[in-house]
Amino acid sequence: MPSVVGLLEQRELAARRRVDELREEADRVQAELVMAKREWKEWAIARSRVGEVLAPVDESEAPALTERTTPTAGQTEETSAAPRAAKPKSQVPMWREGLAWSVLSVDYQRILQALMDRHRLGQGPLTCQEMAALFGLDAVPAKVEALRSKAKRLVARGWLTEPQSGRFTLAQGVTGPGAGS
Repeated sequence: MPSVVGLLEQRELAARRRVDELREEADRVQAELVMAKREWKEWAIARSRVGEVLAPVDESEAPALTERTTPTAGQTEETSAAPRAAKPKSQVPMWREGLAWSVLSVDYQRILQALMDRHRLGQGPLTCQEMAALFGLDAVPAKVEALRSKAKRLVARGWLTEPQSGRFTLAQGVTGPGAGS
């Protein structure tokens, strides 16, 4: 018959082995966590850099763009002034008189249309949660924040105003899609 001390030593040895195994697993998981965090930061930096590259041109670079879009002797004025349809994930241009909604992507046009309908019905500004519900989206934070980001971009570019924090309406002068803005 084994002694009590011998049984205790066996149990202690088994517990120590278990602790060592778990410690090794924790070290492995910790190393994976460090690598995953590093990769996550690299993707965040990449997204940020792409955002900077795709950001609208500042005022100092605007003359260079104007020179490139000025019609040459062979082009007609009408061709260069015609609004082009926006591509998905396109930039939001600064609003100016006569700029058609068609220069915006469909998502931005949908926001403007919802606010135009509210304006036409004499209703007040919309929140992003109300927009999400209006568009048939789940009012989960990811969807609401995506709408808020788009609405804030439209505010920054002069298409919308934010009279109260988180409540958006059309900017003065912005009209329906058919009439140009």
